[in-house]
Amino acid sequence: MPRTALYAGSFDPVTNGHLDVVGHAVGLADKLVIAIGVHPGKAPLFSTEERLALLQETCAPLAKAAKCELACVTFSGLVVEEAKRLGATILIRGLRDGTDFDYEMQMAGMNEAMVPAVQTVFLPASPLVRPITATLVRQIAAMGGDVSSFVPASVAAQLKTKFKK
Repeated sequence: MPRTALYAGSFDPVTNGHLDVVGHAVGLADKLVIAIGVHPGKAPLFSTEERLALLQETCAPLAKAAKCELACVTFSGLVVEEAKRLGATILIRGLRDGTDFDYEMQMAGMNEAMVPAVQTVFLPASPLVRPITATLVRQIAAMGGDVSSFVPASVAAQLKTKFKK
């Protein structure tokens, strides 16, 4: 039976840290679904369509190299309910530090209580990408800083366009 994993987040924008997690996740499943959480109260920098396109463009080569099927989708409810709907039995979560670990352990416990058939797998970030957050990338880009070492080239170009003065 094929294993489907779900990696959910806002991906606003997709960073090299996200790609690091995807690069590891494609080795764990036959299919990886990357799901953008859409929340009506949040105003992301990139539209849902832009984020889907950037994820597809940047993650497809990693999935192809690992012979893993890739799908990029959106969802608006609970991540475990989306996993169940998609037939995913693995939730992928990246960890940068102890703060991430504490939060993600709580989430994993709650998710398991709601949908026991879905297991959370923590993937530690590689040392070079541990400090990268999408929030910091957006802040640096907004102030005219160079984010090219934190995001794929296509994302850096789109950030420049978004913050042209």
